[in-house]
Amino acid sequence: MSWMRKVLLSVFHYPVKLLVKAHSIPVNVETELGIDKGKPIVYLLPTNSVTDQLALKMSTQALGLPVPTDTLTLAGREYPSTLFLRKTPPIFRSAAKDTGIEDVFTDLFHLHRDHENLDLQVVPVFVSWGRAPGKGKPGLSDLIADNAAASWLRKLFIVLFLGRDNFISYSKAVSARAMSNQHGSDQRIAHKLVRVASTHFQRKRQSMTGPTLLERQELNNSVLGSDAVRRAMAEESRSKKISHEQAKERAQSYVTEIAADYREGLIRFGDRLLTRIWNKIYNGISVGHAERIRELAANGHEIVYVPCHRSHMDYLLLTYVIYHEGMVTPHIAAGINLNFWPVGKIFRRGGAFFLRRSFAGNKLYTAVFREYLELLFNKGYSVKYYPEGGRSRTGRLIPPKTGMLAMTIQAMLKGVNRPVSIVPVYIGYENVMEVKSYLNELKGSKKKKESNWQVFSAIRKLKNYGHGYVNFGEPIQLNQFLESHVPNWRDCRNAEPEKKPAWLTPAVNELANNVMTRINRAAALNGMALSSLCLLSSKTHTMSEAELKQSMGDFVDLFNTVPFSDDATIPDLSVDDLYAETMKLGRFDIKEDDYGRLISPQPKSAIYLTYYRNNILHLFALPGLIMACVFAHKGTSKNAILQLIAALYPLLQRELFLHLSQDEALSHTDALVTALLDLGLLRQKGDDLLPPGAQQKQFHSAWLLSRCMQETLQRYAVVLTILDREKTISRSTLERTSKQVAERLSTLYGLSSPEFYDKNVLSSFISALKDNHWLDSAEDGSLKYSEECEGLREDVMALIWPEMAQHLENVAFHH
Repeated sequence: MSWMRKVLLSVFHYPVKLLVKAHSIPVNVETELGIDKGKPIVYLLPTNSVTDQLALKMSTQALGLPVPTDTLTLAGREYPSTLFLRKTPPIFRSAAKDTGIEDVFTDLFHLHRDHENLDLQVVPVFVSWGRAPGKGKPGLSDLIADNAAASWLRKLFIVLFLGRDNFISYSKAVSARAMSNQHGSDQRIAHKLVRVASTHFQRKRQSMTGPTLLERQELNNSVLGSDAVRRAMAEESRSKKISHEQAKERAQSYVTEIAADYREGLIRFGDRLLTRIWNKIYNGISVGHAERIRELAANGHEIVYVPCHRSHMDYLLLTYVIYHEGMVTPHIAAGINLNFWPVGKIFRRGGAFFLRRSFAGNKLYTAVFREYLELLFNKGYSVKYYPEGGRSRTGRLIPPKTGMLAMTIQAMLKGVNRPVSIVPVYIGYENVMEVKSYLNELKGSKKKKESNWQVFSAIRKLKNYGHGYVNFGEPIQLNQFLESHVPNWRDCRNAEPEKKPAWLTPAVNELANNVMTRINRAAALNGMALSSLCLLSSKTHTMSEAELKQSMGDFVDLFNTVPFSDDATIPDLSVDDLYAETMKLGRFDIKEDDYGRLISPQPKSAIYLTYYRNNILHLFALPGLIMACVFAHKGTSKNAILQLIAALYPLLQRELFLHLSQDEALSHTDALVTALLDLGLLRQKGDDLLPPGAQQKQFHSAWLLSRCMQETLQRYAVVLTILDREKTISRSTLERTSKQVAERLSTLYGLSSPEFYDKNVLSSFISALKDNHWLDSAEDGSLKYSEECEGLREDVMALIWPEMAQHLENVAFHH
């Protein structure tokens, strides 16, 4: 290192330390990137910048990595710890000269050939100041915001204004040993490495800042000038008897209503504001599998995020997480109900584009929206939309709306230049601020229209909401999906653009189901959901502290032993810490007597806990059925359990969006039985599986597990009993009668779940019965009870509470 470099590093050390806050991406470089802290490391940066190197130094010190300003000794020779692709450009010229780095790498590869034990790691690092995308027409602000290969003078202002928005993005380590073992001369290999690194940094910049911003004029020309919109304007003019200019004005108004107006400055301001809010209302935000989206971006994919929708907070939380994971924030499809002043304007500048709840045969609006979405894809913007269409009021996933997914595939058919990947995202909370209003709506209250007063009221009521969870599920690469489901899909690219291919609807339905199962597959188990499930499964909704801790611990152990999936996440806290963190949320009533503490829901709030229980109920479907079978029959064989699972699983799979196939579910059940025996939640006597003895500490956990699926089984029993009594019944009558009987049972037995008699949930079960051929169809379209259905009903009736089975028989008989 030259003496001048040392002087500059010393001079700028304290100013940079004062002005810069370095955000490292990812935080865990060892597990995600394979960087070995025990091997020598040389950092590779795009530009020779003192401030970049000092910011990197701050990051490496926080991560426990070697310092980039030190000298590296290899085989008795000294090398700098940081190498640069290009020199800093002069003030009055944009072009930066090469640094002669190829000669250094040639020398390093030659050194590796002479010393077999040497293995240097080359770690590419992209240092970003702010995340501003380029503009078609650069302005004065771009002197600071656009910091690609900036001169030293511009860099001075960049650090001054954007020092708090500094991101240090590490990439996977490249083994110099592996490179030196390649065929070819050292010089040729060095040239290849430099060329690949240059391309890599360009992609890294694109993934962090996004493509060049769309100018308004370019947007209008692209959308209004497209063939589809021009045809729709002509049709609008003919059908509505208006002039072509009026039709064009209407189309222009739709563009204005829909389009986002992205401003990176707002994102930076929002980041600082939200960081303060999150620190106030959340104990932390856990992010799972973020490496997936970084890998997709590195491979040049168009990313479409499809998260579940629990709360209005989702809009902010997921965008915030994506930003902090080093990715460009997506354009977000938002309901038109959120487009009110000033929130709509803020959301629009944050990347939101608005869509109506229904396109209702409005061909011009449909054409404009489709063209806008296709334009976003072709320009390289990532996009986010909610497949459920609206927020879940019950905590379960809602059956998906397929419109946006269909438009995504149709955009591909018209020709998207890059591979498109759909990324399912699970979002979970230990506390959802809208949960009371959700339950009021489920009881029949009208949904309140979004307004400034609602926003102010929500902000005023902000409190501790526990932990937030964002898990990125396994991506679906659309090209591969279509290849496997519709091998000839590419043939439609040159077909009539307005004509919908026959395969589109079934393919979209399959894709939508795939998305939902992958969302649930990436579920996050947490203390609030676990304690809610335990208390609601308890007969009196009250447990002793010792029982609750034991059950929470047993269930975490079960999922650690037999994971629900590779993508689901489990708390890594001790059971005492998990319990303590959950109790701090203040959602439970804690009383103390001479024998210890008693935990129960707060007065009249057991119903609120169903929301959190429902977030994870699908994880407990199979273990819950196993234990229900064992307790109901006071012991049973493994074969009997497997037969029951074989019958019920297709129905549960449809309702709870379970990812396992029928055969996988049976194998998983076998593994669960083994784990339940090992954990003491089951015991074996000969061929029979029995509940633990009442004196064993695991008994209460096993008993709760046997009850957690009761409401689902009871709802099945209601529908099957009515079918048994009527033999032939119209679907509408079956849904209505089932709802009435379920409401009666809910009142009689104090069931807390509002979805127990929800028409949509009942309808989904009836559809599953029909699709799995448990029901026959009469000539008039009515549903007919079959012999196979009788066997299913007997299985279900044996599992529900005896008193409810008796009452259900009487109600159905009198009805």
